[in-house]
Amino acid sequence: MQMLFHIPGALATRFKQRVPAGQRSAFVTMLIEQAMPEDEDPLYLLALELERDASLDAEMREWREGLIADGMSGLEEAGRDSLAAR
Repeated sequence: MQMLFHIPGALATRFKQRVPAGQRSAFVTMLIEQAMPEDEDPLYLLALELERDASLDAEMREWREGLIADGMSGLEEAGRDSLAAR
């Protein structure tokens, strides 16, 4: 099936430079297959179920807020600062 996509000009230029003309469709097909899980993939189905679980969302929000209250966000910033100093 032929499809039409719009991508930024700089990306299109890189794509044309790096992927030979006869291999472009296969290349894009491979990337799409890697990026889109099969509908029957058990891990994908589990992830969808977890995303729909509102109680889990509330629990994760509490967990994140607890980390911030414990100073985890400050530790992350300190880690970035120490890496930048190197």
